Amino acid sequence: MSNPLHLAHFRPRLLDALKGYDRGHLSKDLAAGLTVGVVALPLAMAFAIASGLKPEAGLFTAIIAGFLISALGGSRVQIGGPAGAFIVIVYGIVERYGVGNLILATALSGLLLFFMGLFRLGTLVRFIPVAVVIGFTNGIAVLIGLSQIKDLLGLQIAKMPGDFFGIVDALWSQRHTVNPWAVGVALASLVILIGWPRGVLACSKRWPAIRLVPGSIVALVVATAVVGLSGLPVETIGSRFGGIPAALPAFTMPGFSWQAARELLMPVITLALLGAIESLLCARVADGMIGERHDPNQELMAQGVANFVTPFFGGMPATGTIARTVTNVKNGATSPIAGIVHALALLAVILVAAPLATAIPLATLAAILMHVAWNMGEWREFARLKTYRTPYRVTLVAVFLLTVIFDLTIAVEFGVFAACITFIYRISSLTRSECLSAADYTELADQRIQAWRMYGALFFGATQLVDQLQDRLPVHTLVLDLKNVIYVDSTGAEALENLLKACRRHGVRLIVSGLMRQPHDIATRTGLLSRFSECSPDDLQPDVAHAIRCAAAADLDSCPGQ
Repeated sequence: MSNPLHLAHFRPRLLDALKGYDRGHLSKDLAAGLTVGVVALPLAMAFAIASGLKPEAGLFTAIIAGFLISALGGSRVQIGGPAGAFIVIVYGIVERYGVGNLILATALSGLLLFFMGLFRLGTLVRFIPVAVVIGFTNGIAVLIGLSQIKDLLGLQIAKMPGDFFGIVDALWSQRHTVNPWAVGVALASLVILIGWPRGVLACSKRWPAIRLVPGSIVALVVATAVVGLSGLPVETIGSRFGGIPAALPAFTMPGFSWQAARELLMPVITLALLGAIESLLCARVADGMIGERHDPNQELMAQGVANFVTPFFGGMPATGTIARTVTNVKNGATSPIAGIVHALALLAVILVAAPLATAIPLATLAAILMHVAWNMGEWREFARLKTYRTPYRVTLVAVFLLTVIFDLTIAVEFGVFAACITFIYRISSLTRSECLSAADYTELADQRIQAWRMYGALFFGATQLVDQLQDRLPVHTLVLDLKNVIYVDSTGAEALENLLKACRRHGVRLIVSGLMRQPHDIATRTGLLSRFSECSPDDLQPDVAHAIRCAAAADLDSCPGQ
């Protein structure tokens, strides 16, 4: 059947990956999936707690969304689940609108993501400038780190504010409640997180299996054992949340109202755009590692399904996660089966080992998130700012500051707006015109003939070049060479039409040459082409040489405007 709307076909990459799938592939996927499940366990809980939710929300998301993204996605190796980029947005939604409206916002963002993929908008996400991406990524990293200072220091703050100044004020006002034991646990956890990779390198030759154990799990196990055995007075998952339920998530239907939907419009768009950016950037990183291209539209549809389903089972927004995807690839994953195994492994942990999670100290989870935030930011870009042009520097720094101080939505809106203005300015500066002389064509020795050649794009930001020609019209004939004009928009076409009208008012003949492809197409569609040639078919020429010879051969003593 034909596809008149050019909709994307729903075909998960899993179907192609299973062709020729054998026991060797399965063993690699099992090993990779189990390893990723171990990595995802502490991160999922930490992301949920930092977002103002219970730890099981992160685990349910890693299980349900992780399964759906792998089973339905457009990448062979991408791992989906809760991500640090969502922490700031989710915390703000929970604080302002409540958990019920978070469910609604996440589900609506899922619908938006699905339709973005269905209508083949997967490639459009790549048009967001890198300065904007780096700016808000670093801003989110700072906010994640700032939000973890409370548990890192063991401060007694009943409820953390959602805004930058509120967080800073709350931390400063409660600085006298620092818990030295929590600080010690957090610092010890950070030492393990930072030092573990070096220890693995030193011991990997003697014990190769040690490479499969991530530092976050080592820190989690050591800190939990020390706190549990010594009875240190630090806050744990059990003391704050009462533990994690050892059961499957139950279906939850939130109250729905159109008023709530209207209020959630911007949070929904922000969740969808951020989820799309994160997942597609992650998929591109994976492509570079495995030498295979993902299907961006299928990936967005899978993200949409996952985000629509997961919140109704106690989950939070999900997207592709770079750290877990890279771990998946490095451990030999060959297909989406590895991602499915990672989700099933986490499910087994909930059903079997959930009671053990009650003793996990929150200071250790804060340390893990601090480590994630540090690795998440692209801090070297700040040092390299001096090598870039001013618009790039201003955009990156402005988006970073707006993300940290105000709001991610405002930051992205400003960043995209600033990037658009910069792009328009640069393209308009590349559009130029030059006056041809007798040195180019001898016929131009006659001062009654004037020829101009234009370069670039004739769009709304560069029409002043055409407008200026009206102020310097020749006595008899104006030749306009558009062979090097690659694009003309409706404003550019209108400017050309105004030039034609001005020429006729002043009795000047206008000959246009070199209309190619898109400029020729818009001149035809707007009727401009017929107006150029309505006086004489010779007013349209294939190239400037023919146009100038035609102008010189005309009777220059007659008035072309009569």
